[in-house]
Amino acid sequence: MWTGRPRAWWAVLAVVVALSVGTEFVLHLVDPDDPSLGVVERVVRFFSFFTVQSNLLVLAAVVPLVRDPFHDGPGWRVVRLASLLGITITGIVYAVVLAPLYDPRGIDAWTNAGEHYVSPVMTVLGWLLFGPRPRIDGGVVARALLWPVAWIAWILAQGTVTDWYPYDFMDVAAHGYAVALRNLAFVVLLALAFLLLFRVVDRRLPRTQPAEQLVHAG
Repeated sequence: MWTGRPRAWWAVLAVVVALSVGTEFVLHLVDPDDPSLGVVERVVRFFSFFTVQSNLLVLAAVVPLVRDPFHDGPGWRVVRLASLLGITITGIVYAVVLAPLYDPRGIDAWTNAGEHYVSPVMTVLGWLLFGPRPRIDGGVVARALLWPVAWIAWILAQGTVTDWYPYDFMDVAAHGYAVALRNLAFVVLLALAFLLLFRVVDRRLPRTQPAEQLVHAG
């Protein structure tokens, strides 16, 4: 029962994320916001969004848990923590800042709900309920922080060529480098704060054990 419940939970989450991101990707190609863009540009921009990357990290982290709810590995630990970080920020920022400004309709409403509501809630709640724990140490925190830093570097680099930025707060063309870098420094500090919080919670919550260990303990 202990392995069955988390497997089902992670399987549902994986399906929701795959369908949401996959459907949005198709819509982004066939009905782009800017029809003047070529296919390559549309693809690059789609995968540059923090929300999309966060959901893809969630997918990469939970698929192994469908097979083995106690999965572990040095690379997987980093992906799992990065996914927790990204999807938590995605959910909070969308609910607090973007949701009042955005009113998706039709199939967009379904993909939006999958990426911004279902995925964040199921990812964090599943981690709290099922673990696996402990999996987060100082080295994992440091390596997980490389992803948001690399994402920021990529957005700034491509922005110097295209003048396109996925989010207003990092738009150098609109705000200048001083304001954009100040905003991005806050993002990095926020990310580090969340990573350290996840580490504390990972150590404070009860350890998870393989099913056979639970049987022997009983």
